[in-house]
Amino acid sequence: MAQLVYTAMTSLDGYVNDAGGNFDWCAPDEEQHAFINDLEGPIGTYLYGRRLYETMKVWENLYGQTDQPRVMRDYADLWHMADKVVYSRTLESADTARTRIEPGFDPDTVRRLKAEAGSDLSVGGAGLAGQALAAGLVDQIHLFVHPVIVGGGTRALPDAVPAALELLDERTFRNGAVHLHYRVA
Repeated sequence: MAQLVYTAMTSLDGYVNDAGGNFDWCAPDEEQHAFINDLEGPIGTYLYGRRLYETMKVWENLYGQTDQPRVMRDYADLWHMADKVVYSRTLESADTARTRIEPGFDPDTVRRLKAEAGSDLSVGGAGLAGQALAAGLVDQIHLFVHPVIVGGGTRALPDAVPAALELLDERTFRNGAVHLHYRVA
């Protein structure tokens, strides 16, 4: 069975963006970006909430562009070749390749996706990931903790969803970010 992986860039105080919705403080440098590319390589399907999809679809525009740094070209290739499922009550169609829109998150459908998938799946967007965690669907968590305190915003992890975690790996980057890799028990 495929794994469902939640990966998030977070501030030290646990937010994926600040109170104004900004997340420029977590832009990865080349070293961290290359590491993320290696993590994302096995992902065959991305599950997104609408807001994260709207942010990530820039990678579709970067696909095939040769004037970008190698790490960005590599990620654009990975993203373009993966399937995307976007959970949205407002989007009626997708404007990126290999993308379908679903009106709502259904844990049983995701369980089926995991059982039938030939490669791992990624869940993105703190709200959607929170629903997947609450449903017991997330197998691994990758947090990139950045050396900044933003004081509020969207929490990376949901309230009132306890989970036992096993630390599998950690890594520190030159930019001060720390990667923490956990298995959800």
